[in-house]
Amino acid sequence: MFQSVDNASVAVDRQAWLKLLSRAPSDLLEKIPPLCADSKPQWLRKPEIGLMMVQGRAGATGERFNLGEVTVTRCALKLTLSANKTVVGVSYVLGRAHRQAELAAMADALLQDETTCSVVRETILAPIQQFLEGQREARRKRAESTKVEFFTVARESSSPDADEDQA
Repeated sequence: MFQSVDNASVAVDRQAWLKLLSRAPSDLLEKIPPLCADSKPQWLRKPEIGLMMVQGRAGATGERFNLGEVTVTRCALKLTLSANKTVVGVSYVLGRAHRQAELAAMADALLQDETTCSVVRETILAPIQQFLEGQREARRKRAESTKVEFFTVARESSSPDADEDQA
């Protein structure tokens, strides 16, 4: 169940894919059920909605403060895969998205199995990453279009009293 705790590289990979899955749109996650059609999920925690406190920092260096609460959906499930291997998948998704949380937890479980990991990376994670990079680029371009460049007009003379001398 906690096989990735002792292996640091797997833990880092899992953190990265959980981040991608939590931000993925539901339509990209709908490719997951056919990948685990032979195993029915056993719910450890059915999708449920709750609140989380979001913290912020002023200027990224100041003291933390409670910014507000956000709605999240979480779930945990167990999948029995090839050779009776059982893996546990979890997910936390922003908003009230039961189906998205279910699919993300299924993907997490499939990514922990060596036999299905490469297929899920190619068919699920790669398109999600491309989609999120496209969104990031569009947001960057939109922000760049509003960029204002300020410039200073320098006086010809460097002395502030030079204007008075000429008058």
